[in-house]
Amino acid sequence: MQKAVESTKRSFNTIRTGRANASLLDRISVDYYGSPTPLKSMANISTPDPSTLMVQPYDASILNQIEKAISLSDVGLTPNNDGAVIRLNIPQLTSERRKDFVKLAAKYAEEGRVAIRNIRRDGMDFAKKQEKSGDLSEDESRDLQDQVQKLTDQYIKTIDKALEDKEKEILKV
Repeated sequence: MQKAVESTKRSFNTIRTGRANASLLDRISVDYYGSPTPLKSMANISTPDPSTLMVQPYDASILNQIEKAISLSDVGLTPNNDGAVIRLNIPQLTSERRKDFVKLAAKYAEEGRVAIRNIRRDGMDFAKKQEKSGDLSEDESRDLQDQVQKLTDQYIKTIDKALEDKEKEILKV
């Protein structure tokens, strides 16, 4: 369940909030000699100022592939290639775009909740199977199911809190 929360938070980091953040490019893969390679393992990504991302590849020959991958991604940024580095200017968000990003964050949060509920279901099934096979008494099985439910509620609250924080960050003008 903790991994589901961490995954959801990583997904939140890919949503842009109006200021430069290197994690915006985490999901971008570049076709490097026939295999998709994560951009962050091929280039140094830095933020020289709050509204600019700078991508400096370790191998200058792949600059055009990186530029193409960024253009084709759903990040919504236009790369500027000066021959040595790629600069991405991050424009201020419109209120409509902010609302779209809030919806996207809610979608990521729901995916995290579903993952946690799936883990809960597996835990409940395990407890019931243990009870049927005679390894656990009915009371022990119920106690185990209650513990699984309490953990589930705790982790869902964690995701809800992270979503609330991300919404505040996105909507902050």
